[in-house]
Amino acid sequence: MSGKNNLSGTEKIKLASQGLRGTLKESLKDDYTGAIREDDQALVKFHGMYMQDDRDRREERSRKKLEPLYSFMIRLRLPGGLMTPEQWIGLYHIAGKYSTGTIKITTRQTIQLHGILKSHTKPTISAFNTLHLDSIAACGDVNRNVTCASHPKESPLHEEIYQFAREISAYHLPKTRGYYEIWMDAEKLAETTEEDPLYQDRYLPRKFKIGIAIPPNNDIDVFINDLGLIAIIEDGILKGYNFAAGGGLGSTHGNPATYARLGSMLGYVPREKALKAIYEVITVQRDFGNRSDRKQARLKYTIDKMGVDQYREEVEKRCGFQFEPARPYTFTSRKDAYGWSQNHEGKWYYTLFVENGRVLDEKGYPLKTGLLKVAETGKANFRFTCNQNLILSDIADEDKAAITDILTAHGIIQSTSGASAIRKNAMACVALNTCGLALAEAQRYLPTLITKLEPVLQKHQLQDEDIIVRMTGCPNGCGRSPNAEIGFVGTALGKYNLHLGGDRLGSRLNTKYKESLDERQIIDTLDELFGIYVKERMPEETFGDFSQRKWIDPTPNL
Repeated sequence: MSGKNNLSGTEKIKLASQGLRGTLKESLKDDYTGAIREDDQALVKFHGMYMQDDRDRREERSRKKLEPLYSFMIRLRLPGGLMTPEQWIGLYHIAGKYSTGTIKITTRQTIQLHGILKSHTKPTISAFNTLHLDSIAACGDVNRNVTCASHPKESPLHEEIYQFAREISAYHLPKTRGYYEIWMDAEKLAETTEEDPLYQDRYLPRKFKIGIAIPPNNDIDVFINDLGLIAIIEDGILKGYNFAAGGGLGSTHGNPATYARLGSMLGYVPREKALKAIYEVITVQRDFGNRSDRKQARLKYTIDKMGVDQYREEVEKRCGFQFEPARPYTFTSRKDAYGWSQNHEGKWYYTLFVENGRVLDEKGYPLKTGLLKVAETGKANFRFTCNQNLILSDIADEDKAAITDILTAHGIIQSTSGASAIRKNAMACVALNTCGLALAEAQRYLPTLITKLEPVLQKHQLQDEDIIVRMTGCPNGCGRSPNAEIGFVGTALGKYNLHLGGDRLGSRLNTKYKESLDERQIIDTLDELFGIYVKERMPEETFGDFSQRKWIDPTPNL
């Protein structure tokens, strides 16, 4: 098991934090700076926020002898990605009052707000609390937001599986009341730190992500999770879950010891035993994960060090039962179902395209205003997808026309239906200007690049192909570029590594094809590759599969 010697700095901060409290209360009172104290910057993540600064303004503020323009990103814990219309209305006003105003749908099916000043963090958290929303454990070295297949039309059992995602999230929350004491001035009940059998006083070595997929759609990218659950439904009954462990997409440029990895199959667990198995998968990572080197601390490295069989055996020993052989399942897609659809109950759903998850009014497109109008009817819930889109859900047949009228009046239906296939399948991380890790642009640049690639696709008559393109401003993988058919990974401003060969279903990672290309080189390279693809592809062969066969692994299978 991981020893207590040579602990990383973050591990020492957690141990001394008194249940994640640290000196956060004192930091919030430091009115001479927009920042919080250094140790608290690690702890505040467990409360669902990151301290950031506006990198666009660093140089200007430095010339004026001012500190960076510090602010905070706050992310909600929203297992399964569901909001009521009342909560969306509240979110709309909170975003306008305390943040940049942009509502950001994340790749983990939740919402985050950026640009919140330190003095506004408590009012923001308090306002969320009145809406029965919180940000506990949305970040930090704990189980984070639990994702779940987003569209109820995927299965009549969607609601049951969604409720299990909520149960997983609640069951694995930290036990500390520090969140309520710091952000809502709750009274401290005792001087001793709360007992937490799961996280103890050290929490996990790194973040831990869980997602649940419902075949045949892998819309949540199940294999990129630390623990991915694949629902096994037989004769209309949820029998249990296949468990895949050890996924994670982050790496570091120039450090070959870090890498992207997809989850390895541990086996099948009946539904009545699934929660116990999840808990023990987490405890094994807690006890065996690397606490000296944070770049080696994710579950994927623990599993590669121990071996899949040994990891499974340790989990089984703690569970008191064994995993069964994985049961058959099939994925046929990995995308959102745009437009109107109806589920088994006769309820209607409209999936709208939200480019890179950014909900705002800009360039004559009043998306944010239109969604507020929908929420004000009280006739649609809001569901977020792992592809950063939004489903207006649970709409009664008699209310569909009214919702359609609002969507049409605000250009939302036109925007969704008019977006190209490649644009609808594209995704980017936040990157600049707020992410401190970003080396290049992502969400602010990818739409421009897509606009320049669309004529290239039309030239090769590929405009209707569902090619999956993803971009990240660094190799940390937040935009899931490592398992796209075409992945862009930022290396410097205006420069990206081009990765090819991911499959369309999310079961194969891509591989670096060329390094540090600028925009012109990207377009010219893809123009050439698309031309070869059109001439040489086999029937029904996707671009990712062709790229893998042609350029990444051209050796024939013997």
